[in-house]
Amino acid sequence: MANDFVSVIQPTAAKNEGGESSGGRSTPVLPVRDTVLFPHAVLPLTVGRESSIQLIQSLGEDKEILVVAQRDARQDAPQGSDLYAIGTRATVHKVVKMPNQSLFVFTEGNERVKLGVFSQTTPFMMAEYDAVAEVEPEKGPETEALQRNVVSQFQQIVTSSPTLSDDLQTIAINIEEPGRLADFIASSVPFLTTTDKQELLETPDITKRLERINQHLAKEIEVQQLRAKIQTEVQDSVQQSQRDYYLREQLKAIQKELGDIDESQKDIAELKEKIEAAGMPDEVKKDALKELSRLSRMNAMAADYSLTRNYVEWLAVLPWSKSSATEVDIKKAKEILDADHYGLKKVKDRILDYLSVRRLKPDMKGPILCFVGPPGVGKTSLGRSIARALGRKFSRISLGGMHDEAEIRGHRRTYIGALPGQIIQHLKRVEVNDPVFMLDEIDKLGRDFRGDPASALLETLDPEQNNTFRDNYLDQPFDLSKVLFICTANQLDTIPAPLLDRMEIIELTGYTEEEKVNIAERYLVPRQVKENGVDPAMIEFPTASVALVARHYTREAGVRRLEQQIGTICRKVARRIAEGATEKIVITPEVVHEFLGGIKVRVDTEIAERTKRAGVAVGLAWTPVGGDVLFIEANKMKGKGGFTITGQIGDVMKESMQAALTWVRSNAGRFGLEEDFTKDTDIHIHVPAGAIPKDGPSAGVTMATALVSLLTNTPVHPLTAMTGEITLSGNVLPVGGIKEKFLAAKRAGVRDVILPLECKQQVEEDLTPDQIEGVKIHYATQIEEVLAVALPKTVQEAVEDEALREEVLHATA
Repeated sequence: MANDFVSVIQPTAAKNEGGESSGGRSTPVLPVRDTVLFPHAVLPLTVGRESSIQLIQSLGEDKEILVVAQRDARQDAPQGSDLYAIGTRATVHKVVKMPNQSLFVFTEGNERVKLGVFSQTTPFMMAEYDAVAEVEPEKGPETEALQRNVVSQFQQIVTSSPTLSDDLQTIAINIEEPGRLADFIASSVPFLTTTDKQELLETPDITKRLERINQHLAKEIEVQQLRAKIQTEVQDSVQQSQRDYYLREQLKAIQKELGDIDESQKDIAELKEKIEAAGMPDEVKKDALKELSRLSRMNAMAADYSLTRNYVEWLAVLPWSKSSATEVDIKKAKEILDADHYGLKKVKDRILDYLSVRRLKPDMKGPILCFVGPPGVGKTSLGRSIARALGRKFSRISLGGMHDEAEIRGHRRTYIGALPGQIIQHLKRVEVNDPVFMLDEIDKLGRDFRGDPASALLETLDPEQNNTFRDNYLDQPFDLSKVLFICTANQLDTIPAPLLDRMEIIELTGYTEEEKVNIAERYLVPRQVKENGVDPAMIEFPTASVALVARHYTREAGVRRLEQQIGTICRKVARRIAEGATEKIVITPEVVHEFLGGIKVRVDTEIAERTKRAGVAVGLAWTPVGGDVLFIEANKMKGKGGFTITGQIGDVMKESMQAALTWVRSNAGRFGLEEDFTKDTDIHIHVPAGAIPKDGPSAGVTMATALVSLLTNTPVHPLTAMTGEITLSGNVLPVGGIKEKFLAAKRAGVRDVILPLECKQQVEEDLTPDQIEGVKIHYATQIEEVLAVALPKTVQEAVEDEALREEVLHATA
């Protein structure tokens, strides 16, 4: 077998020049594959075919052969027709026998020849030949320029090629004959195909051969330049992340050699342990392991690496199966609730009922309790007590002002900086799946273009649905049915009806003065003494002083403001001790006045003083911060029957005023008034304070009483307050918020309260005998019954009223 050339050796002097013929003598023909031997070139050939080996072995002293290329290199036994017509007469200089029985033959090309008649085909081919005469070019500048250009391009290719020896440049420069130069370059460059080389071998015209060589060299130079350009562009386009990847791979290899631990693989192993130990459902575990497997194959510098890792970590650390699972002790729970909070009997009973059911049925679904009441009555702290009584973790989520649905249900993982919602985040913090969650200020949820958080809470706060709560970030169902949700609100009006329907409403009303004093002595005073660094032995807080602060320095349903005032007194005491006082400081009423200034609230004296004149009646109002007293003032003047209403009154309240006036006008004869008393009189009703918006129907009876008092010139009884809606027929209809209103009346020093008869049941259920003590409750179904209680019927009663007013005013002066 004859195939590739290995190297090209400097050509020797030409032999048999002048176009001689074989003269009828046959010469052995050696067919070669993919190889063309040029004259003046030395080419090593590997001979492996049996016929070719016999040919080489048959050579005697005459080492001359004809080297001819096959047309099809795949033929193993070519015939004469399978060879090109033009070949090269060559001399065999050396034969080396190889271990695999093939021969390594060094041949030197002498001249171009054209094959003639084949005299023998077996065991090897022999043929006659005719020498091909070369057409010498005319010597001139064109030939010289062409020759120089070929040499120059050859030098350029050799210089840029890493496989060609630089010695080839020197040889090419020293060749003067253009024909030998063309043959030398054709045999030296590796990029020419066998067809190209055979074409050059078959070109006897030296000028054409040089031009053809010149074209091949020019094309190769252009290809090399284009390749270099592409390579440069590719290198420039390599991104920083790819370079980092290679560097990190090298760093890993270096760490491996040094024996350093691969931190990423260590983290993957730790995450897998956490997933196995988390106790998550099978479907969730399957997805978690799938994401972990994906994470282990990712490069740490990949864009999704940190996102996937965070997601897997969230799944691994959530308390899927970890719970408190403590036995509920009802007696101990009752002791804890009583120790932490004074009063609130109805609320405590409901909580103890829940705990009892929980003990009998541990797998019960957690109810959704909603504590509704004014600020400072202990809604949030009650949640902490419940958690302590249950032996569970407690977590508080403030919903006030929250206006993004994603705060509840989380963001989808496709967003940058995505996180789970507050529910899942707090579950991660408490590390158990049955904590007590306090959803604070649920009535103050916002709403904007980012969604409605109140609607997002519908699933969370539904015991029938929240066992498959699906956070947008996790996109896996999580069981919230074991969580005890407690919501707090100041009012129910702003809570959407579907959300309100899912909660059990427990109302916490305000405190009476006695209750405030008890709470202050048990909790507030010791806490403020401790927080302000005062030694309990250095301060004494008598009950009378606590009552003074509660009555005249606060006007609230809860005790937050009361605690602030007690804290102010304790800070003043701390300052005196710091200035060198060594004796115990007793907080007398005089000390209270000194520390807190003059009396801030005079509600009891205000009622007595303002009801001196006719046309003023005291109503009761409900507000989100508790109940309050409401003054209704009416006045008349000469005019043409006008009716004026002021005091930031809402539409419902305006209609109540109109209804009250209509009833009075239709019943004018009963009160000794002319039927057309409004003909020459203008009436003006005002409800202070004018800066506070007011609305609702519950002041109807108060307005009617104020009008009758004005028109009959009879002041109402002092320390009397009332509430109820009025109709045109004079009926008194029930209203809400009775407990808040009653407690507000009691705080204001009222002794007689007039209520609609249908509110009697609310009084019996919501008010304790201790709270009612000291206040007389009158029930009415008609406005006449209200007037009979509110207005004096005799001169003697009017005198007694005046004496009572003076007594109250002087007692608190």
